[in-house]
Amino acid sequence: MTSDEKYMLGALRLAARGVGLVEPNPAVGCVIVKGGQVIGKGWHQRFGGPHAEINALNDCRSLGANPKGGIMYVTLEPCCHIGKTGACTRAIIDAEIAKVVAAMTDPSAHARGKGFEQLRQAGIEVEVGLCEQQARLLNAPFIKFASTGRTWVILKWAQSIDGKLAYTNDKQRWMSGEASRKDVHKLRNRAQAILVGVGMVLADDPLLTPRGAKSRTKELTRIVMDSHLRIPADCQLVKTAKKQPVIVVAYAGSATNSANKKELLEKAGVEILTFGDLQGESNLAFVLDELSKRGVTQVLVEGGPKILASFIREGLADELCIYIAPKLLGGVGSADIAQTLIGLKNGVSLHHIEVKSFEGDVRIRGFTPQGLAAIT
Repeated sequence: MTSDEKYMLGALRLAARGVGLVEPNPAVGCVIVKGGQVIGKGWHQRFGGPHAEINALNDCRSLGANPKGGIMYVTLEPCCHIGKTGACTRAIIDAEIAKVVAAMTDPSAHARGKGFEQLRQAGIEVEVGLCEQQARLLNAPFIKFASTGRTWVILKWAQSIDGKLAYTNDKQRWMSGEASRKDVHKLRNRAQAILVGVGMVLADDPLLTPRGAKSRTKELTRIVMDSHLRIPADCQLVKTAKKQPVIVVAYAGSATNSANKKELLEKAGVEILTFGDLQGESNLAFVLDELSKRGVTQVLVEGGPKILASFIREGLADELCIYIAPKLLGGVGSADIAQTLIGLKNGVSLHHIEVKSFEGDVRIRGFTPQGLAAIT
């Protein structure tokens, strides 16, 4: 491993600290080196806060180090526009950094090499592409949305070893353990929307909010696929709709036939998004089109076997996150995901697999071929 790779990998580890806190912005890390010594570190810590480069420069100064003539290792092209914060390129130029080594170009329309060009025009040497694959994997949802304008789709479920997602006994609610459930809330905190089927609402009456989040400053939209407006008016989602957005997706004909129910839900703050009964068109594709138009970078799908299998069959999933509990349920289990996927003509191979244990449970995460194609 070269020293350049060592410093960039350090910047990537710093960037990872921002995952779940900065979305829909990218997670970015930065390391400043001078004379073979690290003199400053920083990462984008929260949505709307200073970027990684600014935090690294401030770290230098707080330690009494002068960044002039140093090398900056950063995981994404420094921004050159003024948004919620000032332009990072201006700060880098003012600090008289000698060289910037970046993992990748920012694919956003306002960037795409403009930041690098500003730095070069100021006489700063720029090198791009070191550890690019790792940087792309870290910020896959951001990269897909910035490049294509399309929402990144994560499917999440918890199952037994034999593929059951639930117990036949309603009193036994949790498939996975507490540590796994805490991890799910971290996953929820990354997303800008959570999508479920109405069956989950009828069975569990969930709130669908992330808990234990360090710093969530962005809004989370809760979406229910409910063709026939079966959602109870007294469920937790409806009761909290004025505090946190809820969208119910229904067929247009059902909304018309249930005009009183529609009006009741809308008065409670629920948005009813109607989908025309168009033969051959997917209501899931329709919803993803709508989320993309609304600027939702990533949506987390938490549902039963039917809705999860539909996303997989239609090739709409980018990432899978599966929690496997060390249990064989047999006849006391229900909601068999394997049985639901029997009609899947071609299997799905996951890429860049990550396996992690949570007090007996095992979490498997990986990109689908569609997700991988979207970021390469």
